[in-house]
Amino acid sequence: MFIEILKAILFGIVEGITEWLPISSTGHLILLEEFVTLNVSEAFWDMFLVVIQLGAIIAVLVLYFNKLNPFASNKAESEKKATWMLWAKVIVAVLPAAVFGLLLDDWLTAHLYNFQTVAIMLILYGLAFIFIENSQHVQQPLYKDFNHLSFKTALLIGMFQVLALIPGTSRSGATIIGAIILGCSRAVAAEFSFFLAIPVMVGASLLKLVKFFAETGFGFTATEGAVLITGMLVSFFVSIFAIKFLMGYIRKHDFKAFGYYRIALGLIVLIYAILFA
Repeated sequence: MFIEILKAILFGIVEGITEWLPISSTGHLILLEEFVTLNVSEAFWDMFLVVIQLGAIIAVLVLYFNKLNPFASNKAESEKKATWMLWAKVIVAVLPAAVFGLLLDDWLTAHLYNFQTVAIMLILYGLAFIFIENSQHVQQPLYKDFNHLSFKTALLIGMFQVLALIPGTSRSGATIIGAIILGCSRAVAAEFSFFLAIPVMVGASLLKLVKFFAETGFGFTATEGAVLITGMLVSFFVSIFAIKFLMGYIRKHDFKAFGYYRIALGLIVLIYAILFA
């Protein structure tokens, strides 16, 4: 069990870093699994790949608790109303991903959860980040706070999030690209991607858990339970630092560095596939 716990720590670190940076957490976990294999059932692995993200989601709730809490005593009535409006925009934006996720979950898992797909998506969206940042360089954002973000724009951002159902795309990456194209500042784009993750990943995790228990009966092995809890806890603590890093970074920089990283990693994966697959 000790070795499996060490592996779970590694998976938690990778998840905590890559969930919030626009470089694809699921893609990195799939790539990591090519070299570090957990001694668990296939059904558990499919579930673990999604549910480990709950730890990262809790980090968002902790860091943004006051901003997301419409009942906070230190908020004026206008601020509480603005918080409710923010949640309404989040719900509107997650509807497309919820619908397509339910319809395509099994098909995507069976056909696209492989390192070839991850490599292609890493490269394509890396190029997209570089192109969009270059084209947006001289333009001023239309939305510098959430009060001015319309429901129509929120829904359109949610449509971009649907693209992230393909592994290697990056949920935060697709959302951020869409938000920037639609006129959001980098800070609004990044934070909105954080907030959209809450209902999306909670819903996806519940769906995976229900399917897991339906297929396997009830319960994990002791090792699988320890692996899941460890992965979630590590991803929570690492996510705290990753989120703070990203928000600090984009105050002075654009997203092109992440685009170059995606391209380099995608090419390495393709070369590995050609040589060893």
